Amino acid sequence: MAELDADLDRIIPSSVLPPFWAKLVVGFVSLVCFARSYDGDFVFDDSEAIINNKDLRAETPLGDLWHHDFWGSRLSSNTSHKSYRPLTVLTFRINYYLCGGFHPMSFHVINILLHGGISVLMVDVFSVLLGGLQYTSRGRRLNLAPRSSLLAALLFATHPVHTECVAGVVGRADLLGALFFLLSFLGYCKAFRESNKEGTHSTFWVLLSILLGAVAMLCKEQGITVLGLNAVFDILVIGKLNVLEMVQKVLHKDKSLENFGVLRNGGLLFRMTLLASGGAGMLYVRWKIMGTGPPAFTEVDNPASFADSMLVRAINYNYYYSLNAWLLLCPWWLCFDWSMGCVPLIKSVGDWRVTAPAALWLCLIGLICQALCSEDSHKRRILTLGLGFLIIPFLPASNLFFRVGFVVAERVLYLPSAGYCLLLTFGFGALSKHTKKKKLIAGVVLGILFINILRCMIRSGEWRNEEELFRSALSVCPLNAKVHYNVGKNLADKGNQTAAIRYYREAVRLNPKYVHAMNNLGNILKERNELQEAEELLSLAVQIQPDFAAAWMNLGIVQNSLKRFEAAEQSYRTAIKHRRKYPDCYYNLGRLYADLNRHVDALNAWRNATVLKPEHSLAWNNMIILLDNTGNLAQAEAVGREALELIPNDHSLMFSLANVLGKSQKYKESEALFLKAIKAHPNAASYHGNLAVLYHRWGHLSLAKKHYEISLQLDPTASGTKENYGLLRRKLEQMQKKDV
Repeated sequence: MAELDADLDRIIPSSVLPPFWAKLVVGFVSLVCFARSYDGDFVFDDSEAIINNKDLRAETPLGDLWHHDFWGSRLSSNTSHKSYRPLTVLTFRINYYLCGGFHPMSFHVINILLHGGISVLMVDVFSVLLGGLQYTSRGRRLNLAPRSSLLAALLFATHPVHTECVAGVVGRADLLGALFFLLSFLGYCKAFRESNKEGTHSTFWVLLSILLGAVAMLCKEQGITVLGLNAVFDILVIGKLNVLEMVQKVLHKDKSLENFGVLRNGGLLFRMTLLASGGAGMLYVRWKIMGTGPPAFTEVDNPASFADSMLVRAINYNYYYSLNAWLLLCPWWLCFDWSMGCVPLIKSVGDWRVTAPAALWLCLIGLICQALCSEDSHKRRILTLGLGFLIIPFLPASNLFFRVGFVVAERVLYLPSAGYCLLLTFGFGALSKHTKKKKLIAGVVLGILFINILRCMIRSGEWRNEEELFRSALSVCPLNAKVHYNVGKNLADKGNQTAAIRYYREAVRLNPKYVHAMNNLGNILKERNELQEAEELLSLAVQIQPDFAAAWMNLGIVQNSLKRFEAAEQSYRTAIKHRRKYPDCYYNLGRLYADLNRHVDALNAWRNATVLKPEHSLAWNNMIILLDNTGNLAQAEAVGREALELIPNDHSLMFSLANVLGKSQKYKESEALFLKAIKAHPNAASYHGNLAVLYHRWGHLSLAKKHYEISLQLDPTASGTKENYGLLRRKLEQMQKKDV
């Protein structure tokens, strides 16, 4: 049994050491941590990646998944984020198909189960990293570190930094990437089941490991880094390379270097060639698929990467690394988004925050020195592999090779946290070895696990809905404009415009170039008839971002309300220039033309809206009403029938077409549509009022009286209905007198 395991004897009880029970405990604990999120909503990025992603729907060909990014945009588009994760999107699509729609519970349950499965796999992974790789004569791998691997797996399963990946549905990309990452690593280990024969390996398992690495990359980009970890593991564990000894021989020009075992190991060189070739092939294919080059991010996404000074960039990147390290060490302050001023830029070495990266590098250098210089080969292996697991999967998010679109992202720490848990477990073992207070260390370990579980449960609850998630970020990142924007948007969606305005204003104050906050604030002010300020905000938004089509359209709506028709038309045209397929803008342009009595132009604009979006009910309705009002009943009827074929359950279309049919004296068909509309929306006073007019005109006076009365009960202020009801009553009274 490994020495580290003996040191943990008093911390981990022997009753849970059998592999089955160890994995059962880890799996159960991992599910308990995040079970609260099972019935959560779709939150934050879930809307774009799932609800608004056409790749999940059956009408989108499966082949399109291989040409689209994670968010459903074409990879060749200049606006694409280039996040190529087709296998993750495929699992979303299967979720959608099996559950018959967007039911968030099924998506959340899959995420929770994936984390449970990954945590169970971690028991095997940690047993290799901590205890080494050794097989029986029958090819069965031995777990030489049952206690330490169990503790490390429990620390991983309960780490609160994983909440974003598990409770946020889009985190499935990280979960699937991690799953195949671990399977690739364990597959690579299986290549050495006959390692008692010097230099032998199974090429099949090496190739399968590379294939699983490619699958991991198709789930999340950082999956490719498993090839680097496999290479480090092969060199250090299989090849038993002593880096310090090799460096000393190089420096002293020792001739014995020529006979260095690792360098003469043909099997190792062959495996390294396979790994390098596989990695190069994946990167080449990935680059070819990406098409137009790397994605374009803005300064607010990653301000350090836009700094002119290389020194400023280097200091801030290292500060970001220290923040990530702190999240692993103390995952209490968690936030769904760390951009937009959440982490102010360090602009000089006089900033006290430079002490954080200094402390990080002191720790890393200390660990690296121990990993290289220790005389204990077991210690060297664990520290090196721990650092490898910590650093290698994090490299794609490090800004070293390309600019990333975030400052800090908790989701990218899912795999690196395994390295942290490995190092922490080693630390507990070292403490236990050098102190007699074993119970105190056991209490600390249990305390950490309990606190982590509690924090996971609390954080999972915060991820259940957007209101709690966004508000939880206010105390963590009060300078983050996006946090205030999202709180404001959530309030606006719930109808609390007064509170929403306050948060939108704060977002604009924190980031004076935040055009989306300006656009939303302008919209609310427009609805409250505060048109002058709305116009100022929207004008500023399009000045900052001239291709912001939504702001141009909203500016046009405000200008139309201010009777500045020429300016409104120009704004609408500009919006359409920047977004050609913009049905809502064509609809609003049609309303402008209708106000100007340019009926043909209005009809053409609304027709364009329905071509781009066949289910655009408002555009269809306006066409029917305009044709009806201008006396084109036959054309109005044709448009109404066309609309109802496309949107058969829209009660407003039934109502509009029923009015046209009534005027055309097609009373029976008109009555059927009115009754159908009323069944769908029984409390619409106008529906009952117009049906009463139909009956009045048709001669069914008792039915007319009934629906006039229902209409007036629903809306007693309707003057037209009152007048018609009065006429009907007088007519009924006259008829009664004639009968007498």
